[in-house]
Amino acid sequence: MREAKVIKDDIINHLAQVIDPELGIDVVNLGLIYGIDLDKDGICLINMTLTTPGCPLVNTLEMRIKAELKKVPEIKNVDVEYVWYPVWTPDKISEAGKIALGIM
Repeated sequence: MREAKVIKDDIINHLAQVIDPELGIDVVNLGLIYGIDLDKDGICLINMTLTTPGCPLVNTLEMRIKAELKKVPEIKNVDVEYVWYPVWTPDKISEAGKIALGIM
C-alpha cells in the first residue's frame, strides 16, 4: 500500500483535472476544496464549496470529481459534501489560478 502522503497527492492531482466549465480553472486552484479524507475502507470524503450557493454546475462538478477520484486505486467510493463556511471568495484562488484568470 502506498504512503498516505502519496495517496493524498494523487487525490489532489486528480481533483486538479476537474475544470469549472464557467471559469476554465480547476477546482483545486479555484480554492473550492476545503478538505480531503480517505478512510481505511476506501471511502473518500471531499469537503468543498462552490463559488455561489446556487451554482448550476453542482451536479456536473460532482460527477467529474467522482469519476476522477475513482481512478485512484485506494478509493472505493467518493462522497462530496458541500460546506458554505468559510464563504468562498476570490482570495481563495491560488496564484496560478489568478494568473490563468488574468487577475494577477
